[in-house]
Amino acid sequence: MSAVRVLVGMSGGVDSSVAAALLLEQGHEVVGATLKLWGGASDSGCCSVADVDDARRVAQQLCVAHHVFSFTDDFDEHVVAPYVADHAAGRTPNPCIECNRHLKFDRFLRRATSLGFDAVATGHHARVAAVPNGFELRRGADQAKDQSYVLHVLGQAQLARTLLPVGDLHKDEVRRRAAALGLRTAGKPDSQDVCFITASAGRAAFLAARTGLHPAEVVDGAGSVVGRVDAVELVTVGQRRGLGAAGGTGRPRYAALVDVPGRRVVVGDPADLLRDGVGVGSASWVGAPPAAGAAVLAQVSAHGAARPARWAPGQVVWDEPQRAVAPGQAVVLYDSADPDRCLGGAAAT
Repeated sequence: MSAVRVLVGMSGGVDSSVAAALLLEQGHEVVGATLKLWGGASDSGCCSVADVDDARRVAQQLCVAHHVFSFTDDFDEHVVAPYVADHAAGRTPNPCIECNRHLKFDRFLRRATSLGFDAVATGHHARVAAVPNGFELRRGADQAKDQSYVLHVLGQAQLARTLLPVGDLHKDEVRRRAAALGLRTAGKPDSQDVCFITASAGRAAFLAARTGLHPAEVVDGAGSVVGRVDAVELVTVGQRRGLGAAGGTGRPRYAALVDVPGRRVVVGDPADLLRDGVGVGSASWVGAPPAAGAAVLAQVSAHGAARPARWAPGQVVWDEPQRAVAPGQAVVLYDSADPDRCLGGAAAT
């Protein structure tokens, strides 16, 4: 593609650092920007003071301008508040998806447009492909690091102005390129945690300060009490650990139902969790939605396996029964004939 003006979202990690470097090598006019999203304490993820400093220093190494944009109000409204509300209602949120939907590919993209940039870029491991009828979102070349799952909310308008420079690279190649350039982030570990949850305090303390946490009984399918949990809001469907629910059977038990209002968690054997399908809410589509009854591959976690299924509006029907999907969890669909092509997705109901 011809040279364009690109605003690169630099998180302070190695992927976005190399994304900026690659765009410079390709002859684009590059400016770096770090998003200040979380206004509270942070010791993990991509919102710490150290991460902002790493992004600034990498921009200096690359000789590009660097800015910091504060979007804390939007982040609190569209990511943090729904995260708390989902837990309070017994749903399993994915804040990274909502951050991409509302912040990185909406607010940030609008800011870039207002400043006269042609495109934005990030360090996500996924690919944008131009096709005759628009754009496709495709898995990254490194399947182990693929992030198309959390980008499934991007539509044609966003993809038309989005560059994902490291999507064609494996992670070890990203690190080799960073080391060859002498970038300070070359050996920096990947962030794994929710950026607004501190490692020192954890999820329970964060939620307890913002919503009530309530103990609950753990019962088996017959209604017999087999254990207790300290906070029903922290339990998710499919969870095994922390339930205290062996019930004398010697077999592992899993959360099959989380009833927050009733202060109750129902557990069962793995077979009790099998379902023929999963209901979903309003879907986001990369392009045209699949036809009713179309064969798809459905993925229910960021790095889980995509399983064969059929799409019906409001429902994904498995070809073979699968473990129950937690309400709120994203169900992301891929083309069964082209498994790298992401079609879109929706949250489980």
